Amino acid sequence: MMKTNQKKKKINRADNISGYLFIGVAMIIFIMFTLYPVISAVITSLQKYKPFGSEWVALNNYVDAMKSSLFWKSIKNTVLYTIIVVPCSLLISFIISIMILPFSRKLQSVFKALYYLPGIASGVAIAVVWLWLYDSSPSGIFNRILGIFGFASQNWLSSSKTAMLSLILMALLSSHGSNIIIYMAALHGIDNTYFEAAEIDGATFLQKVRYIVFPLCKPTTLFLLVTGIIGSFQVFMNAYMMTGGGPDNNTTMIGLLIFNNAFTYGKYGLACAQAIILALVIGLLTMLQFKVMGDDIEY
Repeated sequence: MMKTNQKKKKINRADNISGYLFIGVAMIIFIMFTLYPVISAVITSLQKYKPFGSEWVALNNYVDAMKSSLFWKSIKNTVLYTIIVVPCSLLISFIISIMILPFSRKLQSVFKALYYLPGIASGVAIAVVWLWLYDSSPSGIFNRILGIFGFASQNWLSSSKTAMLSLILMALLSSHGSNIIIYMAALHGIDNTYFEAAEIDGATFLQKVRYIVFPLCKPTTLFLLVTGIIGSFQVFMNAYMMTGGGPDNNTTMIGLLIFNNAFTYGKYGLACAQAIILALVIGLLTMLQFKVMGDDIEY
């Protein structure tokens, strides 16, 4: 009995060591690439950063950020972009998912792959294609379409009237693959008995969507809404590649402003302070969404 117990203890110790080793690798990666950068950013936000001998300035960077009119304009641009892009993107993805659902599984896979293709392409490559579409010359694709209907050519990315609209249109037409795949998984998880009972009661298609699909897809919608808002508040590539924040900073998003402050003007302390403020705003918005939409959802 004593030998058996000793063997069991040795086996348990070996299992524990293996478990700690697996966890240790993940923890080291987390500490190196997540925890340390966050702590470093918080410390840098309290300094006037210099390569050698940074000056401690306490909350001055946060005060400067809050006093900056450009900071508030970038917040306004980001909020406007988010308010339009995220709900419209979810609605489009939801409608496409419902339209795909009646097809066979193989055909569904084809549509999901087609919609997901832009998601695996380089953001720079996608931006180059859209720059070609938005070409301000009469030979630009969108300007050709306008010419067919007798409208004058537009400076899509250089005019304050159309620059933000152009970025929004680009986002709405090129980023539904992940949402569609997740919505399709949620729709496949709905029991057919709900629809059979609704048909017996004489429910129409829209009534089925409203009273069955919407409520049962609510957890999925909440997840996509939260991740969509987080991603939208961090948008950078579109504005950087398409407009550079212009004209007159009308498309300067908060992510682009942080990038410019850090890597164009060398104001690392100010950039870190703005990044911390952005993180707090995203955290508060996420908590608010879970509070408003998550009370009646079982996790």
